[in-house]
Order: sequence, then structure tokens, then C-alpha cells
Amino acid sequence: MPTRRVLVAAASAALLAVPLLLPHATAAPSPQASSALRPPAKQAVATGSGGAVASVNPYASQAGVDVLRRGGNAADAAVATAAALGVVEPYSAGIGGGGYFVYYDARAKKVHTIDGRETAPSRMRQDSFTDPSTGKAIPFDEAVNSGLSVGVPGTPATWQKALDDWGTVSLAKALRPATRIADEGFVVNEEFRAQTKLNEARFRDFSSTAELFLPNGELPVVGSRFRNPGLAHTYRELAREGVGAMYHGSIGRDVVRTVQNPPVTEGSTRNVRPGLMETSDLADYRTLQQAPTHTSYRGVDVYSMAPSSSGGTTVGEALNILENYDVSSADPAHALHHYLEAGRIAFADRNRWVGDPAFSDVPTTELLSKEYAKERACLIRPDAALTSPLAPGDPRSPGQGCAQGTGSQEPYEGPSTTHLVASDRWGNVVSYTLTIEQTGGSAITVPGRGFLLNNELTDFDFTPLQQGVPDPNLPGPGKRPRSSMSPTIVLHDGRPLVALGSPGGSTIITTVLQTLVNRLDLGMSLPQAVAAPRISQRNRTTTDAEPAFLSSPERSALEALGHRFVQAPQTFTPSPEIGAVAALEFGPHGKVTAAAEPKRRGGGSAMVVHETP
Repeated sequence: MPTRRVLVAAASAALLAVPLLLPHATAAPSPQASSALRPPAKQAVATGSGGAVASVNPYASQAGVDVLRRGGNAADAAVATAAALGVVEPYSAGIGGGGYFVYYDARAKKVHTIDGRETAPSRMRQDSFTDPSTGKAIPFDEAVNSGLSVGVPGTPATWQKALDDWGTVSLAKALRPATRIADEGFVVNEEFRAQTKLNEARFRDFSSTAELFLPNGELPVVGSRFRNPGLAHTYRELAREGVGAMYHGSIGRDVVRTVQNPPVTEGSTRNVRPGLMETSDLADYRTLQQAPTHTSYRGVDVYSMAPSSSGGTTVGEALNILENYDVSSADPAHALHHYLEAGRIAFADRNRWVGDPAFSDVPTTELLSKEYAKERACLIRPDAALTSPLAPGDPRSPGQGCAQGTGSQEPYEGPSTTHLVASDRWGNVVSYTLTIEQTGGSAITVPGRGFLLNNELTDFDFTPLQQGVPDPNLPGPGKRPRSSMSPTIVLHDGRPLVALGSPGGSTIITTVLQTLVNRLDLGMSLPQAVAAPRISQRNRTTTDAEPAFLSSPERSALEALGHRFVQAPQTFTPSPEIGAVAALEFGPHGKVTAAAEPKRRGGGSAMVVHETP
């Protein structure tokens, strides 16, 4: 592998010559997109060599693959892809949010992580989401659509940290493809229109959001060109001044002004609460580089995010529980029963124990202990489903894992977020999940800046989940709210085997878990594992299920054991769905298979540098 200095020079020179992705923008956007504006071809599976990218959107995947083709590495491609997602998937991610970045360093054969989660402002208190007149939590909808829900963004700092530590190009060059898309426009598809329609009522209540995402007061037309000159300007400022423009400069000042005084449309009746963020909160923001979670599972090593995310501990605990059983394709109903029960138990423990470790003593090591998993596994019966909400165990008290009792219901998390994976010809791999929380975030666009602000602080528990039981996820100054994001890299004999992740709020955890079970236990290929019908048990009385599962033979077999299924909530697509995986699998001689969703969220985009039949 070339030295980093050589790569920097080569990649920087190459990226100077990146061709425009779209024609120059006209003075007035055309109502219908020309043939030259057609998005890159979209396919759910691509196999080849030289590196790969998978995401939910072809513009974004193309931006990342173009970086790889011009000499960049996986970290460079991941940042370029993420920046492009901020343009074409603005309701799921962007520089107004945060996320978690997992990186496999091929030279060191080591996995690293960046915690780029948003933080609460210094003025936030444990009762900030409580109505002082009633002593009860304020309505969730009122909290979301407010400055109060906005956490200090971590995404720009994450990009800079990833490039500083592992990249070969500057942030300015990594932002160029996305800036061009924002300048010149992308083709509006059915999903973008549907997501806008889903948010239309609340978007109309904020003047800056309505102006950008409801052009001429109307929903964007499928097939038309959508331009975002404000975001292009913001990206150029980041390119010119660095991320200091967010954390110490004019972008950050605009963010704080918007949080404190949300631009409510004249005549709106929405009760919009101001936020608590100040410029000092931005100046104090830091990403955290920490050890990943790790567990072994049937001969492979599974790495993911440690708290403040609950993804790594919950997926890891569930896998450890499953390892006590024979889970195979010979009896799919039996396998799914154990998958559901392992998820139920792991979620009971997650809700009780996982929060920001800077504020709570989170027992990460104990939650991932094989001994504790074996204790918890004794709860699973082959002939009957457990009853939820199941009480948590205490991983610090050996011998108590089989104790049963009543626990707390899982708190709500928005179903949005986005995920990407990238690899390069040297064997480096990225699994990166980023978000603004629910679809459309807080619904508040920073005026003139072209990006939505997050509503991540609603991921805190507004009040304790269970009276008399300590809750590690209550609000606090500078605190990171618990997340379910689960960017994961699986190694076999020290080398990458699979990288994956998903959006979907708390269903992220079960989506990643089920995809791993499909691939590692049930003998599915990676594309089959991604496409298979999903079910999600998160310590609830019922299990969410996609329509394809509800008509399957396994349903009746599981219902005979006491499982109760409900159709997964419908969000912005015609069919209810759970998650939207982007994944890579690595074979011999540099071969890589990129897999995205064939149908969910309109289908994803998988690309490789050198495709083979």
C-alpha cells in the first residue's frame, strides 16, 4: 500500500480533475429534468474489485466511487458519499446532525471508531422536557418541532476527524462532488416527494423550510430538478474555512440563532419552543475516538459502536445469547424464535443500562460477557415465547440472569437515518451511520444554509422509564443521547468478511442482527440476507413484521409459540418496511460484493470500481 503522503498527492491531483456530475445550472431551474440530469444507474448488487460503495442513493454512491477511481481511499469515499447524502437525502442526514463512523485499517488490521453523536447544550437539565406547570413530559410532537430538540451537530467534526486520521484528501476536495450536486440539482424521485409530503404540514410552519423544500408553495414534482444553492454555499464555506466555520464561525452562529429563534411562518398556530444552544456549546464540541465493541460469534469477530450508541452492546449481547443454540436453515421457525427472544432479552438490558458513559457507569464489558449471555439465554423456552416487557438482568450480579419480572416499555425513536459502506483497493473498510433523527429532523432549516437541524435530543428519555429505577438516558448538559445506530464490521481471521448497517431508529439493531443471522447462520448470500422479510422484537408485547413475513409459513408456527405480530408502521413508502441495509462482503483476491436494498426505500445503490459479471 502506498504511503499516506504519496496517496495525498495522487488523490488530490486526481480530484482536481473530477468531471461535473451534472450540467451547469441555469439561472432559473427547469421544471423538468433533462436527459443529462438523469441519476446514475441504480442497482442493488454489484460485484468486482478495486473498492466499493453502497448507500441508499445512486448520486451519493457515485460520488464515493468516483473518489475511489481517482486514487482516494475508503475514508475519503465515505466522507464524499456522506456529503452527497446530505444533498440528496436531506431529510435523513446532513451537517445539522451526527453519527458513528467505524473504520478498519488494513495496514494495522485494527478497527477504530469515531463517536460523532450530537450533544446536549450546557443549559440542558434533567427536566428540560418536563412541563413545569404539570410536572409531566411535554408532548413528543411539540418537543420534536422545536429548537429544544436540537443537539450540537457532530457530522462536520466526524468528517474532519476521519480524513485527518485515515484519509488522503482534504475536506475541501471530499466536498466537491456534493457541492456540484447541490449547485446543479438532482432528479426528484418518488421517495423524495413522498418524504416531503409526509413532512408537509410541519415544513409549512417554518418559513425557511417551506421556501427550500416546498418550491412555489408546492410539493416537488417527480422528475424535476431540485437545487440547493444554500447548501452549496455552506459546503464551499466549510471547504474554504474548515469545520471551524461550524464550531467557531458564521455557520455556527447561524445555527445558534435559528435554534434560539426558530423561523416560524407567520400565521402558524404551532407552539414552537426555543432551544438552549449557545455558540459556546459548538466551540466545546468534540468527537470521541474510542475502542469498538467486540464479540466473537461462531468463528468470526464482530465489531461495532460502543456507548453512547446502544447498537454494539445490544447486537453483541443478542449474538452471544444465540451462540448457545443451534440456529440453522433446517428449521427456520425455530431459528426465528430464538432470534426474536435474543432480541427481546437484549433490549430489556439495553433500556436499563445503556446511556452516555461520561454520565453513567455503563457496564459495556459485562453486557458483552459470554457468561452473562449464557445466564440470560436460560430464559428462552423452545415451546413458548417470553412475555414483554421483560425485566432487565444485572450483568454485574452473576447468577441473576434468569430472574424474571416486569420491565419498562421501549421509548420511541424516529425511523429515519441513513447508512453507507465503503472499501478501497488496499483493504480499508468504512461502515458509517449518520442521521438527523426522524425523517425531516426538527423540521427547522437554517435560513440560507440549505440544511435541516436535528431533533436528536428527543432520543433522551423525557422522564424516567420506571419509577425507582435509575435511568441512564435522561437529559443533561453536554450529554450524548442514547442511539441505536449499529455500524458493524465483521472480521474472519483478522480480515474483513462483512460490513453493514441500517437506518430505522431502534429497528436498526434488529435489522443488523437479523441480517447477520441470515448470512452467518441461515446460509443466505449477502443479497439474500439483505432482501429477506424482516421482523423486529424490541421487548414489546407485539413484534413488528413486514407484509412479506405476515404471509409466510413461519408466521403461524411462531404464533403457535405465543408470538404476536403487527404490521410494521408505514412511513413514507407504499409498503411498511423495517430498515434499509447497505452492506459489503469480501472474498478472495480483492473481490467485493456490494449489496443495497432491492426494494425498501425505493431501492438502494451498490457500486464497485471494477465490475465483473
